[in-house]
Amino acid sequence: MVKIERNPEPPASLALHKSYRERDVIMKLREDSNDKCYLCELQGLSDPQVEHLRPHHNYKLKDRVFDWNNLFYVCPHCNNLKKDKKYDDNILDCCSVNPENVLEHVFKDGHVEVHNKTADKEVVMTADLIQNCFEKTNTGIREAACQHRIDKLSESMNVLYKTLKQYKDNPSVERYQRSLRGMLSRKSKFAAFKRYYVREHLTDYPELAKYVS
Repeated sequence: MVKIERNPEPPASLALHKSYRERDVIMKLREDSNDKCYLCELQGLSDPQVEHLRPHHNYKLKDRVFDWNNLFYVCPHCNNLKKDKKYDDNILDCCSVNPENVLEHVFKDGHVEVHNKTADKEVVMTADLIQNCFEKTNTGIREAACQHRIDKLSESMNVLYKTLKQYKDNPSVERYQRSLRGMLSRKSKFAAFKRYYVREHLTDYPELAKYVS
């Protein structure tokens, strides 16, 4: 999870209070989220959903249903996991808080570990949810969905590792630094994991600090 810069202007259809799934809502969320699930950061979603950060409990809390600031772009796998009641009102708003300041996104030995850096409940619950988005395998469907995300994350990290080596061996080659700048942008897929890895290895790549700050 990385910080998202939300367009402050709500989609026009939300004012009608008919549906939060209209085309203008979907397209604006897709653009703001860089076509990524805001939780797992899988990019290029073929079946996106609109998720309410703060649940409306079957329209009982009507002020939340069409609140632009409460809507997020999400994949079905993560949306389903977030429906667990323990996450109600306990997940970070990544449009107002920078998750990278309070979470560590670790990819190691083919597994994801998300650590909370504070004991704040929202931080703890968000770490738990993102961890489950990659590692909860209590059903066959979830195991397949998690493995797909691990596979895609592994591909992205391997490209990062390869490019970092090329850059270290040939730091004067502009295309390597240009490639890393793109990979480490918050707009890229699985950005939180790639940016965390580089921050943890800045002694090897001090010049890259400007891309992960």
